[in-house]
Amino acid sequence: MERSFFCKVTLIGCALFMSCNGQTNDRPVQKIVGGGCDGCELMYIGMPQKINAVDTSPGWNEEGQQLMVTGTVFQQDGRTPAKDVVIYYWHTDNDGYYSPAPGMDERVKRHGHIRGWVKTGPDGKYAIKTIRPAPYPKDMLPAHIHLSVKEPAVANEYYTDEINFEGDTLLVAHFRKYPPENRGGSGVVKVQLKDGRQVAEHNIVLGLNIPYYPKK
Repeated sequence: MERSFFCKVTLIGCALFMSCNGQTNDRPVQKIVGGGCDGCELMYIGMPQKINAVDTSPGWNEEGQQLMVTGTVFQQDGRTPAKDVVIYYWHTDNDGYYSPAPGMDERVKRHGHIRGWVKTGPDGKYAIKTIRPAPYPKDMLPAHIHLSVKEPAVANEYYTDEINFEGDTLLVAHFRKYPPENRGGSGVVKVQLKDGRQVAEHNIVLGLNIPYYPKK
């Protein structure tokens, strides 16, 4: 009697376990292009309806070293220019802070007031006029510019490697600990001085080293 009852309970338990396992395994796994990004979705807050290929950030006329970043966005082949790609950028001010501006939307204050957008034309080119960001105070992170990309044929935005600056004394130690992923290509740029302003070129290859990127 007891043995029969035990067997029945065991069989019911096994059936339930297998049923639950089956439901779990059958669930589709949602794969987000780029694997997700903390804060990239904030690019849509305050985004203007018309975005140009050249943008002047609020930092351009503030204290600090003026910097112009230019580049070309390419398709997956690394040769064909990609048009209508929106690049959202944000970075620290001359003191290393993401300082908000009066009246900013509360949701984007953590990105600071030096933020903006560019959109590539048929030639895939873009240019950002800003200032060179300062590293975080009392931190070992090198100075950097965050980038988030939204291309027409991909459902969601994704981040590429941050723009870092060749010659930054913090860069080597940081890369030893956190090797770059080269998402979209290398983010390290060579800076040159022209008419008192720093200029750098940063090209992006769409989909390069981006997880779950759709094959074409």
